[in-house]
Amino acid sequence: MSAGPNTTGALRHVLGHLLTPLLMCVGMGLAYLGAFHAPAPHDLRVDVVGSGPTTQVLAQTLQDKGAGALDVRTVADRATAVTALRTQDSFGAYIPGEKPELLVASASSDTSAMAVEKVFTKVAAGQDAPLKVTDVTPVASGDPTGQGVFFLLVALSIGAYASVAVIGGAGSVLPMRIRALLAAGTSLVVSLVGTLFAGPVFHLVDRGLGGVWAMSWLYAAGILLVGVGLHTFLRRWTTLGVMVLFVMLNFTSSGGIYRPELQPGFFGALHAFWNGAGFVEGVRGHVYFDGHAVGGHLLTLSLWLLAGIALVVTAGLAEARRKPANGPHVPAATQAGTTEATEKKSQEVTEAETEEDMEEAVAV
Repeated sequence: MSAGPNTTGALRHVLGHLLTPLLMCVGMGLAYLGAFHAPAPHDLRVDVVGSGPTTQVLAQTLQDKGAGALDVRTVADRATAVTALRTQDSFGAYIPGEKPELLVASASSDTSAMAVEKVFTKVAAGQDAPLKVTDVTPVASGDPTGQGVFFLLVALSIGAYASVAVIGGAGSVLPMRIRALLAAGTSLVVSLVGTLFAGPVFHLVDRGLGGVWAMSWLYAAGILLVGVGLHTFLRRWTTLGVMVLFVMLNFTSSGGIYRPELQPGFFGALHAFWNGAGFVEGVRGHVYFDGHAVGGHLLTLSLWLLAGIALVVTAGLAEARRKPANGPHVPAATQAGTTEATEKKSQEVTEAETEEDMEEAVAV
C-alpha cells in the first residue's frame, strides 16, 4: 500500500527539520571535543625565582624538556613573581631550595594552576623535597572549582539566545524598533537573573557585583541584538546560527574551563576577541585582579553590542525594502477582497514561520 500525499508531505517536513539537529550534533561534537578532549599546555608562562647559574640551568632545563609546553623565565625575587601572577602575566612561580614552594593564582584558571602544579611536583620530587603550594589569588568560597563564572556564562547565554527565537519568531510581525526594545529589555532581565545567581544565590563572587551585572548586560544584549538582526536574513536557520556563534565557538573559546594555553590554537585565537572570552576574563579581572586588563574585555563586549546594533539597523532597512510599493488604482470592492486575501495569506505564512521558529527553539 503506497503512502498518501499527506504522509509523503509530512515525511518531507520531518526530514527537512531533522537537518538542523544533525548539524548541531556534528557542530557540537567538533567544537567541544576539539576544544576539550585532550588539554595540553603550550607556551604556558611560568617563572623560576632566583638568580645565579643554578636558577638559569633549572629554567633552561624546564624549557628544553617542555618542548614547547612551557615558556620559562627567571625573576629576581618572590615579590616580582607574585606581581606577575596578580597581573596574569604568568601562571606559576617556582621557588627552589631545601623547602621548594610553588606560587599559583587559581582565580586566573584553576586548570592552568593544576597543570603548573603537576610539572613542579615532579621537579620537587627530583630534589627529594615536598612541594609547598601557595595560592596568591584564590577564588571565592562559593566557587571552589573556579569555574562558576563559566557556568554563569552558560546561563546568560541560554537566556539570551533562547529569547532570540521568541522575539524573532513570535514577534516577527512587530516593527524592528519594537523587537529591538524587547531585546534590550530581555537582556536587562537576563543580566539581573545572572547577577542574582552570581551573588546572593550561589556566592560565585564575593565582591564587585555591580561590575558583574554591567558585563552580564553587555554580554546578553550583544547576543540578543545580533540574533534578532540575523533572524531577518536566516529565518528558521537562526537557532542554528546563534548556537554556532554563542555556544559552539563561544563556550569552547571562553577560557572558562581551559585557557588558551591548554587548548588547540584555533580556540586560543578566538579567545582574543570572542564575546564569551570577553565576559569570563572581564569578570575575573574585575573581581580577582583589581581590574587588570578589564578595559580591553569591556571593549570586546561593547564591539559585539555595536555589531548587534548594526545588524538590527541593517535588518530593519532590509525589511522596509521588502514591503510592496503602492500599485495602480484598484476599485474599492476589489481592493478590499484583495487586501483580505493578502492579509490572510500573510498571516498564514507568518504563523507557519513562527511555528518553525518555535520548533527550532526546542533544540535550544
